Amino acid sequence: MKFNFYALRAIYLHEMDRFRRTLLQSLLSPVLSTSLYFIVFGSVIGDYVESIDGLSYGSYIVPGLLMLTLLTQSISNTSFGIFFPKFNGTIYEILAAPISTFETVLAFVGAGATKTLIVGVIIFFTSTFFVEVYVEKPLLMVLLLILVAFTFALFGFLIGFLSSNFEQLSVIPTLVITPMVFLGGSLYSLDMLPPFWQTVTYFNPVVYLINGLRFAFYGVSDFNIWISISSMILFLVACVVVVTVLLRKGYNIKA
Repeated sequence: MKFNFYALRAIYLHEMDRFRRTLLQSLLSPVLSTSLYFIVFGSVIGDYVESIDGLSYGSYIVPGLLMLTLLTQSISNTSFGIFFPKFNGTIYEILAAPISTFETVLAFVGAGATKTLIVGVIIFFTSTFFVEVYVEKPLLMVLLLILVAFTFALFGFLIGFLSSNFEQLSVIPTLVITPMVFLGGSLYSLDMLPPFWQTVTYFNPVVYLINGLRFAFYGVSDFNIWISISSMILFLVACVVVVTVLLRKGYNIKA
């Protein structure tokens, strides 16, 4: 089948238009949340925490807060994007259209990742109003942001595709992703943990993502940067395989 660019663009623009209609809600919530994190953790708790790896506490937590935003926004944007067509029945219009599985997934995931990156850029500039932020390796930072946005947007597509109701839609982002980010060194260095909890933390995949982004910002990390990149690529490939198989089998198409 010939690549259907027009169908892909139609789905992509429809999702971006939905983002435009809820622009205030989509941008105000993460900006306020990030500002509160800096006020509470950066200003209040930061006064009682010595510098970490030569950085002020407020600057040190910027990559972690940015990663928290990327993960939650990527998943929620795409999961809701594919769930609502199932919920209101318009998914059948997409299935009946001359558009392939790859083009459908690329449209939804591309839109979700685009919305996430827009919010991420705004969060980045918001942080500069509270603390000193600099980026040692800007190209690596951009690569990691794009990779994380697309990977977890695809994961969000998978969650929305498998969910049958709104409760299932919010289980993983609320009960899995957010705790993993907070337990993954977003607000502290792993060296501050007791040896036992350091070992436990190594099994948290988000740890490697946060450290990779922190390395791009400040050149400091608890792990080799290639561990972060390779783990993200492996997770991306796994999501692609699972989504492709489920879509071709038509699993759980109707909510």
